[in-house]
Amino acid sequence: MSRLRRMSPRRSYDQYCSAARALDVVGDRWTLLIVRELLAGPRRYTDLHADLPGVSTDVLASRLKDMERDGLTTRRRLPPPGAAYVYELTGRGRELLPVLQALGQWGQAELGERRPTDAVRAHWFALPLLRSLREAGAGEGLVEVRLEEGDFHLYVGSEEGPVYGDGPAPVEPDARLVMDTGTCLEVGRGELSVADAVRAGRIGVTGDGTLAKALRES
Repeated sequence: MSRLRRMSPRRSYDQYCSAARALDVVGDRWTLLIVRELLAGPRRYTDLHADLPGVSTDVLASRLKDMERDGLTTRRRLPPPGAAYVYELTGRGRELLPVLQALGQWGQAELGERRPTDAVRAHWFALPLLRSLREAGAGEGLVEVRLEEGDFHLYVGSEEGPVYGDGPAPVEPDARLVMDTGTCLEVGRGELSVADAVRAGRIGVTGDGTLAKALRES
């Protein structure tokens, strides 16, 4: 059965419309959320499964095969001592970043209060905040962000490689931002600008990089 599923043709809306064609590729459940995770760079299957609570192992494996077939991802083996397979986005897959950001912006109105059953990961706040920092025009660089839920980092202005990552920055960042989740949500929704949040003391900024200085002076 698994071989038949791998060999089955991609389902299509059979409509000569670019939106329909796009949904042929990314419209299946979980596909865009896998893209969200892979915007952080190469990920192992076990890491993807851990950060996509609710997805079954069979569905995740099937989606990854479909995404590789459709040119959104590639799979490669890490050299020793890692010797594990990782999945990463192709250039075509990375082009979905503004799509995800626009979808996330549209979906902010649907968030409301967090439900008891809602999972959360700190890095899920990365893409809305990244968009807001770019709109603030503070420049480019590595930004470390600290929330109650945990830390993540952003590569502001990055054209290649990861867009963000989970946990503290791997090297000394250009700026460190500390804020509560409510502030991060307001900034992501566009209800509060980064500059206003910094001036009001709702975002603490430290660091000696050009980006940190620009945020403090904005």
